[in-house]
Amino acid sequence: MAKQRGKMEKMVSKASLKDFYKHKKVFVTGHTGFKGAWLILLLQELGAQVKGYALAPEFEYSLFNITGAKDLSESIIADIRDKERLQAEIEAFQPDYIFHLAAQPLVRRSYKIPAETFEINVTGTANLLECISLLQKKCTTVVVTTDKVYENKEQHILYKEEDALGGYDPYSASKACAELVVSAFRNSFFHIARFTEHQKSLASARAGNVIGGGDWSTDRIIPDIIRSLQAKKNIIVRNPLSVRPWQHVLEPLTGYLLLGGLLNTHDEKYSTAFNFGPLPGDHFTVKTLVEKSIESWGSGNWTDASTPGQPHEAGLLQLDITKAQNELKWCPKLDAASSIGWTMDWYKQPDNKKKEFTLQQINTYLAL
Repeated sequence: MAKQRGKMEKMVSKASLKDFYKHKKVFVTGHTGFKGAWLILLLQELGAQVKGYALAPEFEYSLFNITGAKDLSESIIADIRDKERLQAEIEAFQPDYIFHLAAQPLVRRSYKIPAETFEINVTGTANLLECISLLQKKCTTVVVTTDKVYENKEQHILYKEEDALGGYDPYSASKACAELVVSAFRNSFFHIARFTEHQKSLASARAGNVIGGGDWSTDRIIPDIIRSLQAKKNIIVRNPLSVRPWQHVLEPLTGYLLLGGLLNTHDEKYSTAFNFGPLPGDHFTVKTLVEKSIESWGSGNWTDASTPGQPHEAGLLQLDITKAQNELKWCPKLDAASSIGWTMDWYKQPDNKKKEFTLQQINTYLAL
């Protein structure tokens, strides 16, 4: 059962978000991915007109396909590195909002394709922002990066937005670079002091480790858990003692939407970076996540597969969300146990019920 967290003013509700997005044109890059498909469904519920731009879904049974998200928007299957095509699609749509989620999002994959990871995550972001600079209308943009943009000292620190950027692995470093790209474009082309000239506002959003139904990515813990449970095999866990800021996918997505809506009306106040993550008590280990998932599923076992020499992944990572709480009046609605329960409940649904159940979870969340 969901537990509402905090006593903040109810800024994330269906009515409040509809005020920002109903009948607005929203351009979403990366709309075929896990988070992108959830965002398309959310925007549909809010009455927005959506156009997506992304590569084809990696899996035939992706959330984008099985929930019919592909039918809820104009969908352009193309590469974020194709600047001419990207510019043409943005110009044709004339968006009011842009949410940039297109990325190579996997740490372990970034070790296999490091240069391509930088090309997608850094040059892709620069391509998008250059296209926006050429758009002759008001447009509000939120660039989504990651909690891993910080110079991680592997200590019990809650990282704040003003902390130093860094990145041990190619993925983390590429996302830190993307943050520098955002800052450079904001200063050079979208400076708040010249807003009346360019009519562009720009923020970045850094979210913690996101879980939820419909994620089938390789080398991600929830898909690994589900595949093993469905096959009645032991769950292979690489880094059981690593601590992460786990959160249900609807938490950061509604945070992004709230940030975008406020940015659209007060560009001078919100043109900056914001962390979205759980409350401090909901940062816990991979081992705890696995055990709570098994408990929610009702069966299963796991095996510690940590080995010396495996690709480095952060062992301890925690976010400070005070800025989002104070300035956006955003706060997580689900505690850790509820987030895991919602996730496992989604995977228990038969395929022909998954779209209905996804929309049910969206509306239940918005009503909390």
